[in-house]
Amino acid sequence: MPRPILATIHPAALQHNLMRARRAAPDAKAWAVVKANAYGHGIERAYEGLRSADGFALLDLDEAQRVRSLGWRGPILLLEGVFEARDLELCSRLDLWHAVHCDEQIDMLAAHKTNVPHRVFLKMNSGMNRLGFTPERFRSAWSRLNALPQVDEISFMTHFSDADGQRGIQHQIKVFNQFTRDLPGERSVSNSAATLRHTRPDDDAAQGNDEALASDWIRPGIVLYGSSPDFPEHNITDWDLLPTMTLSSKLIATQSIDTGASIGYGSKFVAEHPTVVGVVACGYADGYPRICPTGTPVLVAGVRTRTLGRVSMDMLAVDLTPLVAAGQAVGFGTEVTLWGRASNGVVLSIDEVAQHAGTLGYELMCALAPRVPVQVQVQD
Repeated sequence: MPRPILATIHPAALQHNLMRARRAAPDAKAWAVVKANAYGHGIERAYEGLRSADGFALLDLDEAQRVRSLGWRGPILLLEGVFEARDLELCSRLDLWHAVHCDEQIDMLAAHKTNVPHRVFLKMNSGMNRLGFTPERFRSAWSRLNALPQVDEISFMTHFSDADGQRGIQHQIKVFNQFTRDLPGERSVSNSAATLRHTRPDDDAAQGNDEALASDWIRPGIVLYGSSPDFPEHNITDWDLLPTMTLSSKLIATQSIDTGASIGYGSKFVAEHPTVVGVVACGYADGYPRICPTGTPVLVAGVRTRTLGRVSMDMLAVDLTPLVAAGQAVGFGTEVTLWGRASNGVVLSIDEVAQHAGTLGYELMCALAPRVPVQVQVQD
């Protein structure tokens, strides 16, 4: 019998979350961002839930080929553009749109021989200070691209550094609007946090409002996968999001320990009273964060409890005392939900687990280990 750990992907939840993002920006088209193998969900497993998007946005050519092999004929955007000149041949063959964020990528296009001009998204560094042309150099980059016969339509994009926080987006939107005003082309500026937290006034930017957010294409990423972009200020219930990945396992042993007894490596947990302990077939080799301390939330038989002691490579311990005290029957084979939705419908947000690990839900999704079997829930 295989080890009882399992990750379950919920396509209906993916579809729900995509529609939630659309409701926040009803006039915009939506990229489904599926970089990092659909945030650890698997592109092939996530595709059915996201195929109502207007396009797919990702990073590398292999992922683009996989999306095309699934039968997708709509737009695909390479968010970081090409990395070497020969990538442009595959962009032509697969009909890929791609970002242009540096002079070297313009040079590659200028030297590229093609019968079909490319659709590009010119990226501005409006304050994130990672990729993109500075505002002062943006129009000259546009002029170079616009003069190339290898380039067809030019769109514009930027990325927000603080859409999920108090600083917000206005400082970047003002710069972006100022330096793209009067340039023809679609705009893509709204990531997950901007899509949910910042409204889109009708055509205010086109009317000269430097601080208006107008995005022809939104780029929802983490919200598609049931994680709040601004947790803990808002949780997934606040945003009407559903968990799209459930990591579940079972109890493989129980122990009753006395006051003063310890659990696991380093004796990091010492019982202050008689405690009933459950041992779960899940550890850091499965992608569960080793750094999670005692008190990290977990569901046992759909009932909320906590982890105890250090996470081991293949196991972790949970507190069964409150369940036993309530008369709950638990033992070998009882369901344990590490994050996601238990079989009784109770939800443990991946954001809560990540917070205890000092990280984000993104990392937990992407860190799911290859040894964990994955199934797609056909019907939710």
